[in-house]
Amino acid sequence: MLFRARPRNERLGVKMAAPATEHVRNVVLVGQDGAGKTSLAEAMLYVSGKTPRMGTTHDGKSYLDYDAEEIKRKFTIGTSIAPIPYKDYKINVLDTSGHPDFICDTLSTMQAAEMALFVVDAVAGPQVMTTKLWREAEGMRLSRAVFINHIDREHADFDMAMATLHARFGSRLGPVTIPIGQDADFKGVIDIIRMEARYFGEGDDSERIEPIPAEFADAAQAARDKLCDLVAEADDELMMKYLEGEEQLTQDELESLLDKAIAQELFIPVFVGSTIIKQGIQGLMEDICTYFPHPRSHGRFQMADGTSIPIDETNRPAAFAFKTLSDPFVGRLSFLKVLSGVLEPGMELINARTGKKERLGHLYVMMGKEATDVKSAKAGDIIVVPKLAETRTGDTISLTGEIAVDPLPLPVPQYPVAIEAVNKKEEDKLGTFLARAAENDPSIHIQRNEETHQTVLTAMGDTQVDMLISRCKEQTGVDVRLVPVRIPYRETIRKTAEAEGRHKKQTGGAGQFGDCWLRISPNPGAGYEFVDEIKGGAIPGGLIPAVDKGVQETMKEGVLAGYPMVDIKVAVFDGSYHSVDSNEMAFKTAARIGFRAACDQADPVLLEPMADLEITVGEDYAGPVMGDISTRRGRIVGTDSNDEGETVIIVRVPYAEVVKYTKDLRSITRGSGSYSIQINGYEQAPADVTKKLVEKYQASRAAGN
Repeated sequence: MLFRARPRNERLGVKMAAPATEHVRNVVLVGQDGAGKTSLAEAMLYVSGKTPRMGTTHDGKSYLDYDAEEIKRKFTIGTSIAPIPYKDYKINVLDTSGHPDFICDTLSTMQAAEMALFVVDAVAGPQVMTTKLWREAEGMRLSRAVFINHIDREHADFDMAMATLHARFGSRLGPVTIPIGQDADFKGVIDIIRMEARYFGEGDDSERIEPIPAEFADAAQAARDKLCDLVAEADDELMMKYLEGEEQLTQDELESLLDKAIAQELFIPVFVGSTIIKQGIQGLMEDICTYFPHPRSHGRFQMADGTSIPIDETNRPAAFAFKTLSDPFVGRLSFLKVLSGVLEPGMELINARTGKKERLGHLYVMMGKEATDVKSAKAGDIIVVPKLAETRTGDTISLTGEIAVDPLPLPVPQYPVAIEAVNKKEEDKLGTFLARAAENDPSIHIQRNEETHQTVLTAMGDTQVDMLISRCKEQTGVDVRLVPVRIPYRETIRKTAEAEGRHKKQTGGAGQFGDCWLRISPNPGAGYEFVDEIKGGAIPGGLIPAVDKGVQETMKEGVLAGYPMVDIKVAVFDGSYHSVDSNEMAFKTAARIGFRAACDQADPVLLEPMADLEITVGEDYAGPVMGDISTRRGRIVGTDSNDEGETVIIVRVPYAEVVKYTKDLRSITRGSGSYSIQINGYEQAPADVTKKLVEKYQASRAAGN
């Protein structure tokens, strides 16, 4: 990120004082990648006069997709804010990613908004991410609206898009604008609320309003009737009159009820337009200000203790961090939703999670990477604060530290990769970068596996991993590489066996002598057990612990393929010693020799870790998913269905077969499937798997590794 602060006298567009809570609109743009979310935000910025030109993503000249990775990949990775002054209002447009790898950032941002505006392509219709995020918005009780974009594209079909929306999301969706023509014939939109036609001019960038063309009168009236049907439900008395046919809703009644119907989710407005030619944008902004819920009307913010807090600028100051990121120039930036009171520079607030004080230095209003210093921010608004040392995504800061918002449960990352610096001397730099990334982003987990000696990065998918690698190189200069994640196999035995371990070494001085007889046997589920059965002082008691230690050291190395051994009972039952040459080292060595010799007779086997998966897919994909699991040596434990009508498949499968299952499940289900995974126990690996790992281990030893 290339953060750049702008003094107050250099703002683009209209100068913005801290708006009152009722004059703030926080609208999060969500939907599938490619539907035009960023283009819609850029068009709103331009039409409002906030920016001097129309920002575009495809040529890397977007105000909002400014990050080097976003420019390279041509899609949004992290949330950007577009604060738009419109008349007496401030619209905080939150532009989010539609890529599944960055869904955690999108969901966290949705928690900071009062309205989710779903952007849908007029050709493709609502796609997988649109459906997934719609359900999340429902769960948050977030008011929703839809903007059908690209209506001027070839094969655009407004009626088909509306039919798909109704089929997928229900009958409460209704158009508040309809297109005047479509495809190459698209010219403007009809405003159903005000029953007028609106055209955005090409020369002077102004919108003109005209009567509805005669050929669209019937379609406009049908849409108007649908609108009145849904909105009337917001008032019981008017609804009864409306159903009895006594009267139609008047213009005043419709407009007075529309915001209430939207806030109560009785009506979901659908807009249409084209961000490229800026048709339908100005009317959208007018309706956002007029009918979309403001922070106070949306309701109270839920707290972690089950209580709630009203959005009110007269209360004590409190704010919720819905996003954090690291800037190479200014350090950590915290994106805050002001919950109550008024925030001002110099104020000290307490982090509810850490109990530590955080001092607010500067307060910024961000537009993409441009930061404008402001004097205050009132409840309901969104600001960015630099250098909050302890505050992380999901934290709450307040005057007393007693307020703690209940953070949204986020998807757990399931895509592990082992990562290392190409130059081993730069491992510390890599570790610092990864730790900072994990602090800022809850969808990134970092773990150092001491057994496999690997740093394992678990993310949401390969695109997120690629992005992190690129940023690591850009910010630290460290070249990194990915290596296969080592599977934590285990070894054990299936039979009882006895063997002698004898170590004798004579040098010029004192020699070494150790002699022990070991009996090993399977100890299923009980771990390692060592038993001293020596009688008559065949081995002095002081040397018995050395035998135990020698066995345990050998078990760590394994005897088949170099993996730790488990569930073995070992008894030392006989042996001999030399009064001068016997010592702990000699008996450790003897124990190692004896244990290996006994294992050769005890039918050693390889155990593979097993994973329990719960896979959730649409009914159409259940068959292909179950077929795929069978090719991975998995077995179906059971199936069920959830409240959304999806199939839930319970699976037990070797972990090695599903380490990278995120990518495979997305491919099978076109991105609609999800799953949870947990390693749970071990089972004996088949002969072909064992053979392959043994050969690999022996070749590695032969090479001196």
